[in-house]
Amino acid sequence: MGPGERIWFDDGKIGGVITDVRTGELTAEILSAATRGSRLRAEKGINFPDSRLTVPALTEQDLANLERVKKLADIVSMSFVRTAADVRDLLSRLDAEQDRNLDILLKIETVAAFESLPEILLELMKWADVGVMIARGDLAVEAGFERLAEVQEEILWLCEAAHVPVIWATQVLDTLARTGLPSRAEVTDAAMAQRAECVMLNKGPIINEAISMLADILGRMQDHTRKKRSLLRRLRAWDR
Repeated sequence: MGPGERIWFDDGKIGGVITDVRTGELTAEILSAATRGSRLRAEKGINFPDSRLTVPALTEQDLANLERVKKLADIVSMSFVRTAADVRDLLSRLDAEQDRNLDILLKIETVAAFESLPEILLELMKWADVGVMIARGDLAVEAGFERLAEVQEEILWLCEAAHVPVIWATQVLDTLARTGLPSRAEVTDAAMAQRAECVMLNKGPIINEAISMLADILGRMQDHTRKKRSLLRRLRAWDR
């Protein structure tokens, strides 16, 4: 990362530009926040959409956790995948025989992962049972909210061509789950999720009603929408 590159905090609520980078620290000028100010609490996410980070996708803590995951879990989920090498690193730590019942789920939440998705899928398909999650929270911050619809559409196309199931995630019927009343936009968003194999709902006090409404929406949309099969147009270059 370097001066001039963007930095976002807390799912895009606060944004700015890096002005200086030194060992162990960086300085940023904040250019975007709520009109009345934004409060940045501890343990909130940070995104660097313009930076090419060289840190490994699997940290030392991840590797320690992986040993327990292999013994106790049905699925290992890998966050912030950026390249096929990240997937290759994970697969190298699994045994095709001893761990064959362990499924792998990759969260696609960075521009780097989107740009490398064909190579990532080719590497991922070396394992028996796999899937992809469109993690739209970080992906919107990374790609830009105005491009999220296009990006998630192209991820659906590629995964359909690869026969890799997709989880449609982040804030699906979120207002309904929290308040009991959905917005018009999120109902339409839930209907679009019918093209995926799985939809993930956010937690909330009205979650049972959200599940019922989602099931009703998806059941109705099955008669209107089918997943794409073979008509896949050429993907656009990222800088167009």
